[in-house]
Amino acid sequence: MTLALATTKPGGPEIFASLQGEGPSMGRPSLFLRLSRCNLACHWCDTAYTWRFTGDNRPHRDGLSFAREANQLVLEETEVIDRLLAFPQDRLVVTGGEPLLQAPALARVLAALKAARPTLHVEIETNGTVTPPPTIDELIDQYNVSPKLSHSGNPADLALIPERLAAWAQSPRAFFKFVVATPADCEEVATLAATYGIPGDRLFVMPEGTDSETLRTREKWLSATALDHGWRMTDRLHIHLYGDTRGT
Repeated sequence: MTLALATTKPGGPEIFASLQGEGPSMGRPSLFLRLSRCNLACHWCDTAYTWRFTGDNRPHRDGLSFAREANQLVLEETEVIDRLLAFPQDRLVVTGGEPLLQAPALARVLAALKAARPTLHVEIETNGTVTPPPTIDELIDQYNVSPKLSHSGNPADLALIPERLAAWAQSPRAFFKFVVATPADCEEVATLAATYGIPGDRLFVMPEGTDSETLRTREKWLSATALDHGWRMTDRLHIHLYGDTRGT
């Protein structure tokens, strides 16, 4: 059994330790596992190398495509487990891409990890469109759910699935993280929050951007909006520390 992972340059699996850069766990020392493949295609995606392989013509603002053989690495589940257990961190963040597309294999990996390290805290970063099967749901301590707004370029019927949004809103393990670039995006967030009853203490707004200047500029007006609505705001700490780079 195998998992498809993203790669770092020059092509090793994207498994790394860092400080969590976003959301409710921002600043916490964490171990990251970045998986390949995604069912959505955001125009501003900063990990397009996980899905926009040569021949994939879904729009992206950079217009870049990536050779699959250099940017996707298929490993045996046992090798993934061994690589992860070599790190001492007790918080694992599984990201992508969309990790839940590989839920069966991922569930087996997580079960083995938790058996070997019972204190392991597992977070899944998801776009919120995929239902986690029970075999993996029972192993997850926290979901970081990032529904994609209209400015992502994804059709709403693919990106904003009502039954999934309602289910996430009702789960105390699910924290919402909305990527925003303009005040109009915040209006869309407010509508979704009201429609699905997303509580403010589990709703984060985050500026879109891959450089510190853009993030700081957007945070100036976004902070006031978050205060007005009772939302939480998150920075992108890893961008300030390391830039827009893989494995950070």
